[in-house]
Amino acid sequence: MQVSDPPPPPSAVPLPLRGRIPTLSELFAASPRDSGWAGFLLPQIDRSKPVLWVQERMGILESGRVYPPGLGQADILHVEARDARDALWAMEEGVRCSALSAVIGELWGDPAALDFTATRRLAVASECSHVPCWLVRLGGNANLSGARMRWRVASAPSLLNVLDSRAPGLPTWDADLFRARGYPPGRWTVAHDSGAFHLVAGSGGRALDEEQRLSA
Repeated sequence: MQVSDPPPPPSAVPLPLRGRIPTLSELFAASPRDSGWAGFLLPQIDRSKPVLWVQERMGILESGRVYPPGLGQADILHVEARDARDALWAMEEGVRCSALSAVIGELWGDPAALDFTATRRLAVASECSHVPCWLVRLGGNANLSGARMRWRVASAPSLLNVLDSRAPGLPTWDADLFRARGYPPGRWTVAHDSGAFHLVAGSGGRALDEEQRLSA
C-alpha cells in the first residue's frame, strides 16, 4: 500500500513592513469597533525599542484607549492628542526619532488636517529615519494619500483548536492590500503563529513572494 506524503505546511506570507525600506502604511479597520487590526499590526513591529502610539481623543472615545498590559512586553509611549492636527504633529515628530521601533497613530473619520501633504510628510520622514509608521483609520474613507501601503483589515473566524474543538484556535484576519508601491494588490486570509503569518485561504489574491517583497 502506497502512503501519500503529508500535506505541505501553510505558506508564510511576507508582509511589506519587513521590506528593506520602512515607510508609511495606512490601515483601515473594517469597523471602528473591530480592533482586530491591532493583532495584525503588532507582530510586524520590532519591539527591541519603544513604540510611540498616538491616539486622537475622538478615536479613544469611539473605540477605546490602548491597554499596555494586553500588548505583551512591548514598551509603549502613549500620547493622547486633542485633535487630528495634534496627532499628526506628534506622529511626525516621533517618526523622525531613530530611537523608536515604530510609530502608530489612530485617527477618527476624515479630518481636514489629514490631507495628501500630511501623509506625504509622514512617508518621507519614515523613509529618511527608517522608522516604520502606521496610520490607523477608524471610520474613515480611502481618500487621496501619500501612504505607500494601504490595507483594509477585518477580524475573521479563528482556526479550529486541535486540542479542544469547543475552544477558539489561532486568530485570523482578512487582509486586503488595495494599494501599494511595487506590489500587486491582493486579498488574503492569514493567521499568525510561530513568529510568522501563514496563508489560511485564498480570497481573491495571492501570497507575496520574496522577490516581490524585496523590490518594494
